[in-house]
Amino acid sequence: MLRSHKIRLVPNEAQAVYFAKACGTARFAWNWALAEWARQYEAHRADPAAPRPSEGALRRQLNAAKRQEFPWMLEVTKCAPQEAIIALGVAFRNWFDSLSGRRAGPRMGRPDFKRKGKCRDAFKVHGNLVEVDGCRIRIPLLGWVRMRESLRFAGEIKSCTVSRVAGAWHVSLTVETSDVPARTENQGAIGVDLGISWLAVTSSGEKVPGPKALGLLLGRLRRLSRAHSRKVKGSANRRKSVGRLARLHWRISNVRGDALHKLSDRLTRENSWLAVEDLGVKGMLGNRSLARHIADAGWGELRRQLEYKAQQRGATVAAVDRFFPSSKTCSECAHVHEGLTLADRQWPCPACGVVHDRDVNAARNLLKRSIADAIAASEQQSAGGGPVAACGEVGSGSRRKTRTKPASVKQEVKA
Repeated sequence: MLRSHKIRLVPNEAQAVYFAKACGTARFAWNWALAEWARQYEAHRADPAAPRPSEGALRRQLNAAKRQEFPWMLEVTKCAPQEAIIALGVAFRNWFDSLSGRRAGPRMGRPDFKRKGKCRDAFKVHGNLVEVDGCRIRIPLLGWVRMRESLRFAGEIKSCTVSRVAGAWHVSLTVETSDVPARTENQGAIGVDLGISWLAVTSSGEKVPGPKALGLLLGRLRRLSRAHSRKVKGSANRRKSVGRLARLHWRISNVRGDALHKLSDRLTRENSWLAVEDLGVKGMLGNRSLARHIADAGWGELRRQLEYKAQQRGATVAAVDRFFPSSKTCSECAHVHEGLTLADRQWPCPACGVVHDRDVNAARNLLKRSIADAIAASEQQSAGGGPVAACGEVGSGSRRKTRTKPASVKQEVKA
């Protein structure tokens, strides 16, 4: 299993200068390869006999030219420019696959040039060229650099990425290890309803408050933003202001991420079945009244963490259709209360009279619906119908399409 661990570095002044040079070299190699790719592609279009540009050919071309044209590249590890060109090749493949429809997810754009100060400072090193010894790491042509903590996993290091975030240097180590997370402790099932007042409410009645990191530090963020806008562009004070703003945004991100990791770890450790709502977070951010609160909650990141941690621990995350009225449906008698408003946090069921907490009731309905959907899908598959897409027709959905779409059939379970 491949696992990654990101650790903060404690470099001295000379080591920080080396890191900055390596990042600049990687950025230059990316821009050089991108310009050369465009030039060679235009030459190939004009003359089909000319070779097409490729990542491997550009790497060999840079290796042959850097000693005469770019001798300053030799001051840092050779991996910095080479891995940058490899990353450019991956970016082009992702772009081509996105245009052709072979790549799922949002549309990828064409790789663009990187500007100093406008992109992420980072460079990559081959895993077999680095060495970790306790709380220090050896970087090629640099030597040993202190780390804030030791590597959590034992195994073969596959890749090493050094990056700078808000002025602080970090190293991300990808390790092939046999140390897998512990399996889920029990076979419990739980529904999780996400919200703003409470980050998560479970079907067991537990209410987890969110950190609301942006809301707590919003006043300070506004003061720093106003002060930054008044600084003269290009001045030293403006550069200092940029650093203060970056560090505050980094702190907000860390506070939010810490809470989400702790919650997702506990839920996947204690339950083997987790039911969540398939929220359209991107569309919900269009609500100008709630956009900041939704973004501050981090619903999308929480679901991402639940999914990969559940996969590592052998648990299952079931997503319920976002149009299912989980809040309006009575979890006792399944009556749908159409008159329920967003202001009704507690409501009595008109049919059976049970008083519900809105969020706890929604979590219980999500759990019941996910189990019912799983049973129905299992029965349909055992009856020979095969898997059915979310919209109800075989051959639809985000999977690879067949040349001819099958005819529509009724979704009925055979007796």
